[in-house]
Amino acid sequence: MLNAAEAQIEAGAKDDSERARRRAELYAPPKGYRPRAGAAGRPRPAGMSVADAQALMAAMASEDARLMGR
Repeated sequence: MLNAAEAQIEAGAKDDSERARRRAELYAPPKGYRPRAGAAGRPRPAGMSVADAQALMAAMASEDARLMGR
């Protein structure tokens, strides 16, 4: 359904600014929409930091060297 709306936007727009304005209206949240109270804005990252990754690689390298007898 969005593809049809985008195709209609492309066909009916006179210039790039009108096309961008219409696309923004298409993807905007509905009028009257309010996020739930207490809802988190962005989830915390679940990955590891660069320092954690470097520490893990160093530990793996030392374990590898120990097992290889170096």
